[in-house]
Amino acid sequence: MPLIRPSRDEDIAAITAIYSHHVLTGTGTFEIDPPSEADMAARRADVLAKGLPYLVVEEAGRVIGFAYCNWFKPRPAYRFSAEDSIYLASDVHRKGLGRALLAELCSRAERAGVRKLLAVIGDSANASSVGVHSAVGFSHVGVLKSCGWKFDRWLDVVMMEKPLGAGDTTAPQ
Repeated sequence: MPLIRPSRDEDIAAITAIYSHHVLTGTGTFEIDPPSEADMAARRADVLAKGLPYLVVEEAGRVIGFAYCNWFKPRPAYRFSAEDSIYLASDVHRKGLGRALLAELCSRAERAGVRKLLAVIGDSANASSVGVHSAVGFSHVGVLKSCGWKFDRWLDVVMMEKPLGAGDTTAPQ
């Protein structure tokens, strides 16, 4: 049975390997060169220092996916809106793990004070990412046409959002 838990320092190698695969083969991220383990560790430390969740899903002791959120923009007025990121190992798709991981991320982000979770999805043809976000209750906001260039082609960005907790119905505490 897969286990979703907070990430640990020792997960960085697996997280880096999963993400590197997506950088090199996919359009869900617009990075061109895979970041190093040190880069990924620093990114994780930044998320955790902000009190935001950084989760992994593991099965039989193997980290097979990760998800986190980080502030959407650095300016103070954005402090209740975060952008999610979710990646799974290439051999574990279509098993419901992404949906479970993203649902848990939403729950933990809400507990951290996030009122709006945003998905900035690379490539409008990225049906799996759009689908998992839709399955967890995100709604489409729009598409930014041809704003990324990777693998010798223009790529869109799909914007989706999900209010968390009271959303915008009350002032934040």
